[in-house]
Amino acid sequence: MPAPKTSYICNDCGAASVRWLGKCPGCGAWNTLVETVAESAASAGGKNRLGAAFAALAPSAGVRALAEIEAVDVARTPTGQQELDRVLGGGMVAGAVVLLGGDPGIGKSTLLLQAVDALQRAALPTLYVTGEESGAQVALRAKRLGLTGSRVAVLAEIQLEKILATLAAQQPAVAVIDSIQTVYSDQLTSAPGSVAQVRECAAHLTRWAKASGCAVVLVGHVTKDGQLAGPRVLEHMVDTVLYFEGDTHSSFRLIRAIKNRFGAVNEIGVFAMTERGLKGVSNPSAIFLSQHAQPVPGSCVLVTLEGTRPMLVEIQALVDTGGASPRRLSVGLERDRLAMLLAVLHQHAGVATGDQDVFVNAVGGVRISEPAADLAALLAITSSLRGKALSKGFVAFGEVGLAGEIRPAPRGQERLKEAAKLGFALALVPKANAPKKNDPAFEGLTIHPVSRVDEAISLVRGLE
Repeated sequence: MPAPKTSYICNDCGAASVRWLGKCPGCGAWNTLVETVAESAASAGGKNRLGAAFAALAPSAGVRALAEIEAVDVARTPTGQQELDRVLGGGMVAGAVVLLGGDPGIGKSTLLLQAVDALQRAALPTLYVTGEESGAQVALRAKRLGLTGSRVAVLAEIQLEKILATLAAQQPAVAVIDSIQTVYSDQLTSAPGSVAQVRECAAHLTRWAKASGCAVVLVGHVTKDGQLAGPRVLEHMVDTVLYFEGDTHSSFRLIRAIKNRFGAVNEIGVFAMTERGLKGVSNPSAIFLSQHAQPVPGSCVLVTLEGTRPMLVEIQALVDTGGASPRRLSVGLERDRLAMLLAVLHQHAGVATGDQDVFVNAVGGVRISEPAADLAALLAITSSLRGKALSKGFVAFGEVGLAGEIRPAPRGQERLKEAAKLGFALALVPKANAPKKNDPAFEGLTIHPVSRVDEAISLVRGLE
């Protein structure tokens, strides 16, 4: 059987070439030609082997008006990992394609092996395709995790055509491809892991998932910058993109949803790495809070929001005498925003830090991107500068504007309820987030609404 012909298509303008060129003949851009399979007459007619198989699984339904299409709720299958289900939006969805990325050794394979084992024990057919390990290595990991007697089907293969043939024969409800960068297709001459191979293999697996109703989980490598390796089109193909985060020297791991067509984005799941694998953490606020017996200067508890989950995180600040060029360093918060907040603190509250080194840290390695952390960061900096600790059981949240105003944070009531549930006694919040009436959920929590930065600083000094 002759090998299929390949061509090179420009990602920018779509111009084609029979051979690779450094410069596109159409638009003149450099390094934009990507290898693709040239469509033959048989392929154009839908009679090639893969195309015929997909067409048989999911015949075209034709054109219909939107009002004539019945909208049904998607059924979700729990994975046995509550924190993973939270990030997925409730569980696995039939025909969904999930892309899971993370640093090497972070626990991707461990978590997915635990999940497919739980699904298999719930009488669902599963398939674990490993391209980086042998079947014996997967069995050894299962033994370490205590998954005795597991009936998960394992396939050690990297050729796309053989993987698709196995999927057609086994008809699993959930399939894991570990990892997509190791899979290659005979239709392309480039090496596994190249842009063309990753895109082509992911496209075929996505098409199979939609046609057969099999939920497919793709494990992806990440670059040195922490981004998913391969073409960005890979993230557009799939339904859900998850990032596995955490320090390999710490026992805690975070899974963050960046994209989810079946649930909320920016949702997070928290896990603890144990000898028996990853275990969900039901109360993640305990991880990100300090263990101080008494309040210490430079510490303020923030009520942040990760997806739909309110969490309490300790913000620590250290202000020290600086040299000729004072340093501004933040871990877990945006560095540029820290410089802006220090300018607001000086201009509108009269607190100068121009000759001081300022270090800010979010405890537990969590990354906070929402502006509602502004007020807590400023209070921690002021506390460290004055050497005075904030009151015991004190929490704060709110966005600080350049004019010195304190803007409301989204879903403020839920943040306050979480603080009250965990036993905090004082809350400094934007005036727009203050409750309009007495609510039993806020019992034991004294709420102080503020509208300006100087008002917040004065109020905190009065509470000392």
